[in-house]
Amino acid sequence: MKIQLSDQPLRIGTLGASRIAPVALINPAKKNPQVEVVAVAARDRLRAEKYARRHKIAHVYDNYAELLADPAIDAIYNPLPNSLHAEWTIRALEAGKHVLCEKPLAANAIEAKQMAETADREGRYLMEAFHWRYHQMARRIIAIVNSGELGTIQHVAASLCIPYIIPGDIRYRLDLAGGAMMDLGAYTVSMLRHVSGEEPEVVSAKSALSSPGVDRLMEAQCKFPSGATGYLQASLFSHKLLAMWLRVEGDKGSLHARHPTVPQLGFARLKIRTAAGTRTEKFYKPATYEEQLIAFANLLKDGTPVPTDGWDGVRNMQVIDAV
Repeated sequence: MKIQLSDQPLRIGTLGASRIAPVALINPAKKNPQVEVVAVAARDRLRAEKYARRHKIAHVYDNYAELLADPAIDAIYNPLPNSLHAEWTIRALEAGKHVLCEKPLAANAIEAKQMAETADREGRYLMEAFHWRYHQMARRIIAIVNSGELGTIQHVAASLCIPYIIPGDIRYRLDLAGGAMMDLGAYTVSMLRHVSGEEPEVVSAKSALSSPGVDRLMEAQCKFPSGATGYLQASLFSHKLLAMWLRVEGDKGSLHARHPTVPQLGFARLKIRTAAGTRTEKFYKPATYEEQLIAFANLLKDGTPVPTDGWDGVRNMQVIDAV
């Protein structure tokens, strides 16, 4: 079902008074006349009201179900803990809402498949919020790889290691489907898949745990149907305090991307080495989240395909499960 955004802005409600929503949705929406964040729901009414005042959100609901029941809302942003993505995304889709769901799409591939099937059945759009994929830097990386400039791809590697040490944070809770692989590692899987254009097979993996069942560091070796190999690492806390890069090696050249997840911070660089020489390309704004919201609005407006739809999310979760 398409929405006539030329007649009115896309009206989005957000589930939970989350820390990520201002960065990923609320602030980008202020720059986008096609989108308006009109509602928030949280388990704590007072917290939701305070959140709404701070971010100038018009409507507050006592619980998620009340927000989903509002016919004036077109779409839902779901930034809830990973373990709640499937339940509330499915309930939103069944309530007639389109959904922009934070990564990872679900707690596992079985849940992700249920979500994608529900979106198809209900005739609604489901998009996974992998904001990195919507920036010009990501498009440029993929274009270089597809151009053949690097020759036949032999190896793709991605790393996302960021120190994140907050006691009790959801990223360290097994019951909320936390862990480095489920958080930062989801990006590295997405990068390997989208840059190579292939689905990797996990060959081996090793982890360091913060508690039983919760990884603070994960590394994995992969192989692709073409014969190329892959490597990923993700860490919330390890000796690799900060590592944010993507590397592609071909038989005619190589590409190294620095900070491909958040190029808007001003540190993003591409270094391409071939027989013709070495060159550097720099990337800045707009923010990845702004580009992501534009893509979501265009998806709902005229059905413009997005690279991180529900079924792509299923494939991403299958690799995460395998790791």
